[in-house]
Amino acid sequence: MTGSQPMPSFGGATAWLNSPPLDTEALRGHVVAVDFCTFSCINWIRTLPHISAWAHRYERDGLVMVGVHSPEFAFERDIDAVADALKERNIRYPVAIDNDFAVWSAFDNNYWPALYIADDSGVLRYHHYGEGSYEQSESVIRQLVGADGIPEPISVDRADEIEADWNALKSPETYLGYERAQHFVSPSDAILDQSHSYAIPPQLDSNQWALSGAWTIGSHSASLDEPNGQLAYRFHARDLHLVMGSAGASFRVTIDGRPPGAAHGLDVDEDGNGFVSKPRLYQLIRQFGSIVEHTFEITFYDRGVDAYVFTFG
Repeated sequence: MTGSQPMPSFGGATAWLNSPPLDTEALRGHVVAVDFCTFSCINWIRTLPHISAWAHRYERDGLVMVGVHSPEFAFERDIDAVADALKERNIRYPVAIDNDFAVWSAFDNNYWPALYIADDSGVLRYHHYGEGSYEQSESVIRQLVGADGIPEPISVDRADEIEADWNALKSPETYLGYERAQHFVSPSDAILDQSHSYAIPPQLDSNQWALSGAWTIGSHSASLDEPNGQLAYRFHARDLHLVMGSAGASFRVTIDGRPPGAAHGLDVDEDGNGFVSKPRLYQLIRQFGSIVEHTFEITFYDRGVDAYVFTFG
């Protein structure tokens, strides 16, 4: 969808953050970069250092960065939750709320994240899906805005924004809701949309996961119905994240039955303790050195937790 087609309209957006509504025609004369996102997506989160840097770096040269937030999960449809996520990550460029996926459809987009760049005449000149190709993407921006010199390196300040260790990454994104769930191995077959008691088998093979305790497996998430439920996953990656939400729930994570220590993620301490305060992505494990396969377990001390998807880095 690049090369000769005009940039589609943002007219289907249901609301805007950080800006009044933007009109495609009114943006003529500016180079426009459009970044499709959803705030719990680790793939988008890891692109943010670059997206935010470009928005700031080339603003004086006429670049307008526009985020389009098209929600993957129901909790991401809450505009206040989106606003909180933008504030937490210091995102100040305009963001269109695309709860009806109208802008997504206008761009014929299929991915989170996705980057589209239009020249100052409103013609789409470039697109990239997923992470990576940062030098190429920035080169296109620089060419279109007429920037001179050599760009400075982009720094990464947050642990969950660090690029994945692609050589060590052998575990796939794994959804817990039955619409897309794979490799679920609790001995009892899943009972859909109603509470059921599950158990974790004595051993998990690579990328298998299991539940312990009373859970309701719904279309998009697994929800804990009683305190002290567990979730286990046999993974091979430097980082382990879990998208989850609750009105407030304490938890503890272990690796191979032990506290994570120095391998704790951004959202837990060395003893593995953490707290689910709102729906978002939580970084639970961040390892260093040689990466091997481990069994991860998380115990929730309070009922009412919704677990959506494991992601890795």
